[in-house]
Amino acid sequence: MKEIEFYLVDAFSNRAFGGNPAAVCPLEAWLPDETLLKMAQQHNQSETAFFVRTDAGFELRWFTTQHEINLCGHATLASAHVIFEYLDYPHTEIAFSTRFVGDLKVTRSGDWLTLDFPAWQSEEVANPPALLFSTLGISGAKAVRAGRDYMVVLENQQQVEAITPNIEAMKPLGKMVCVTAPGEEYDFVSRFFCPGESVAEDPVTGSAHSMLIPYWAEVLGKTNMLARQVSARGGDLRCELKGDRVLIGGQAALYLKGTVFLR
Repeated sequence: MKEIEFYLVDAFSNRAFGGNPAAVCPLEAWLPDETLLKMAQQHNQSETAFFVRTDAGFELRWFTTQHEINLCGHATLASAHVIFEYLDYPHTEIAFSTRFVGDLKVTRSGDWLTLDFPAWQSEEVANPPALLFSTLGISGAKAVRAGRDYMVVLENQQQVEAITPNIEAMKPLGKMVCVTAPGEEYDFVSRFFCPGESVAEDPVTGSAHSMLIPYWAEVLGKTNMLARQVSARGGDLRCELKGDRVLIGGQAALYLKGTVFLR
């Protein structure tokens, strides 16, 4: 029987029940992809992160309950929290190698962990699909942009908070949908909807900020910003645009630690 440590971490929060929960499993060596997917399905979280120690640091992969994905911010933050707090890691920086987005780094300063991610550009969508607005329950937007995901820019925070989307009807769009606006106490706020995934609204989405940060840096004329994802659980993110990279800072809290038994 193989025994694997299991952690459930609330990322982008300094307490349990906030931020975005991610399952984290340190591995001694890679298991078959089919096994990793079954484990993610059994954990039934939006993402499960798996990592293996290497000579240069750690190799990191992320699985939803449906498939492997190319980037996940909150599960990266959760993985770093586990390494720093529970694996006797002596340094203040972790180097992660990934299969789709190259090398990533996470640095530690006190209770805050900072992700070093690629900056993702978005382009204006001149004629947004009518389905995008109708499924969000809005008649229009200040701007619509597209990169990996759709980004719908609204006038103010109250409009973002009031969105009640029809997630099932969003599936034909073929993209995730991020809704954002200037914040009241934050530089900007957002929400993130995931048609076709097991979690309809992602509580706090690190990867979406790879697209949000370059946009708001240009709009606001500043490179350092404080953001909040205004989901029910919510989470704060310290954001910085640094050339072709974005720095995304957050906290994390351990909720559960246990053991996975594989026969």
